[in-house]
Amino acid sequence: MSAMAREHTDEAVPGFTVNRWWVLASLVVSMMAIANLQYAWTLFTDHLETSLGAELAAIQFAFTAFIFTETWLVPVEGWLVDRVGPRLVMLGGAVLIAASWVGSGLAGSVYALWAVYALGGVGAGAIYGSCVGTALKWFPDHRGLCAGLVAGGYGAGTAVTIIPISRMIDSSGYRTTFIVFGIIQGIAVAMAALFVRSPAPGWQPPGWAEKERKIRSRVRMSTRDYTWRETLRHPAFWAMYLVMTLMAFTGLVMTAQLKPIGKDYGMDEGVLWFGTSALVLAVLIDRILNGVCRPFWGWASDHIGRETALTLAFAFQFFVIVIWIAFIEHPVAFVVLTALAFFSWGEIYSLFPATVGDLFGRAHATTNYGMLYTSKGTASFFAAPGAAWLVSLNGGSGQWIPVLWAMAACSALATVLTWFLIRPLVRQAVGEPVAVGETAEAIP
Repeated sequence: MSAMAREHTDEAVPGFTVNRWWVLASLVVSMMAIANLQYAWTLFTDHLETSLGAELAAIQFAFTAFIFTETWLVPVEGWLVDRVGPRLVMLGGAVLIAASWVGSGLAGSVYALWAVYALGGVGAGAIYGSCVGTALKWFPDHRGLCAGLVAGGYGAGTAVTIIPISRMIDSSGYRTTFIVFGIIQGIAVAMAALFVRSPAPGWQPPGWAEKERKIRSRVRMSTRDYTWRETLRHPAFWAMYLVMTLMAFTGLVMTAQLKPIGKDYGMDEGVLWFGTSALVLAVLIDRILNGVCRPFWGWASDHIGRETALTLAFAFQFFVIVIWIAFIEHPVAFVVLTALAFFSWGEIYSLFPATVGDLFGRAHATTNYGMLYTSKGTASFFAAPGAAWLVSLNGGSGQWIPVLWAMAACSALATVLTWFLIRPLVRQAVGEPVAVGETAEAIP
């Protein structure tokens, strides 16, 4: 078999030959299919307020419940994936996400909405953790890029359906839209999951020894696999947890609150381009750039290093948000600047899993990244009901400026911490430079 053929044909389990790039494609499809649970949520909030007779803060608690269960259960789901493989976990997740949106369409009270949307978080977390962890195991030679492609599916998946969902809500009501798309998304994940499996223990990509030497010249890596207990004992993990929480807050505010923000500043009125308002256009373009940024920054980090890429992205977001505040009432600026904010935020979901794989190894990558991913759940309390509550304290409609300044402050702090805290801790952990075969003695 030629070297090129070996590159694209990999052994997953004894007796089966698997093309890892087809596995990657299935992972991306699965992530695209669950994206609406998070990124299309903002389209439903005002309809839910009217139908259920609840305040925005109460409705947004359903989003928090979703993010909480999506993130805080991932370590357990990751542990399960590391032991039984991703396929069964993903099939179970497919059933749960379908049941969640169907249930959201049938919910008659805000309490029922909280329950069914939390159920969707369990399913989405199972699928998300399975996909990211499986990608890290199959692609140690393209870790940043492939983690970015998988995470990009989650970021950009809504771009394909945002206009159909918006139009179906207007024509058939939000309840029918929840039910129809819930069923479609569940079936899509179940079909994709049939093509997913993990590589065999100890599997390495073709030419790994030479590839590893080249990767180590650009990216800091340890040389053994760490259990979840060892990972939790390392200070670099907790530094990453803090920074990811700060940045998750900034992005989740935009994810959960973009429609309320846009409506308060008149972005839903009139037509801007292509027969749509500034708000709908912003939601569409934001989702595209939220997906594109993840493989882009992942690819960049494979060449310039994880911490450098993270620092540049966080600093860029700080400046974007400050400019957005200055032009908050300008429709074109609203579209462009929210898109750039998403572009400089979504990379946390490709660069942090890649960094976890670099620092703590592949064998327990699903579990280890699952623990870090809970930071998104921590941030959701402040980004959804917390931000809505802060706006209500400042007089309600049109009072989003303090929230935006909080986002800018978090971006600035994350920039400083990444360069002056995470970067030295990672260097200390793996040594610089690290020779092939050298053990990571600095990691306790």
